[in-house]
Amino acid sequence: MPPKPKFTREEITAAALDLVSERGIDALTARDLGVRLGSSARPIFTVFKNMEEVQQAVRQAAMERLETFSAGEGGEEMPPFKQYGMKMIRFGREEPKLFQLLFMTETDPADSFSAVIDRLGDWARECVAVIRRDYRLDRQDAEDLFQHMWLHAYGIGTLCATGVCRFTDEEISAMLSRDFRGQMYLLREDGLLNWA
Repeated sequence: MPPKPKFTREEITAAALDLVSERGIDALTARDLGVRLGSSARPIFTVFKNMEEVQQAVRQAAMERLETFSAGEGGEEMPPFKQYGMKMIRFGREEPKLFQLLFMTETDPADSFSAVIDRLGDWARECVAVIRRDYRLDRQDAEDLFQHMWLHAYGIGTLCATGVCRFTDEEISAMLSRDFRGQMYLLREDGLLNWA
């Protein structure tokens, strides 16, 4: 009969997530995680097969943290799609190591931007659904708008996560609003302006 685990999967994942949040993914070693748990590394491997499986659990937990992250003050009054962008950027500013884990860690190269977006899973699908509902766009236009705005939010979030720039919530809100209005103008004008 296998030994009873000293820690649950959830306890190990929570400790690993805290470790990565503080020190980055490179700090996630069996030894350091064991120290964080107040134990040796052995109990980790009664629950997880290997450290790659622990890393997968941490990525999932980091995405869940992003999904529940607050959009900031005025979030309730802010349009729902804008809340997603604010949330992502604030996550980069306030959880830089987890932002880097989710969005700045080299993974298998994607053959298209759609594949990158697919990795966002439900989060991306929810954004596109909100855009379609709130702005009455067809699927293609909604996906194009999401892609453009995600790239914009990703860039600002990366600047924040790497410490290159610090923006206030007000500055971030203004940047997102300007870009969104410009993109909506282009969509509504149905390509009247040629930016090629």
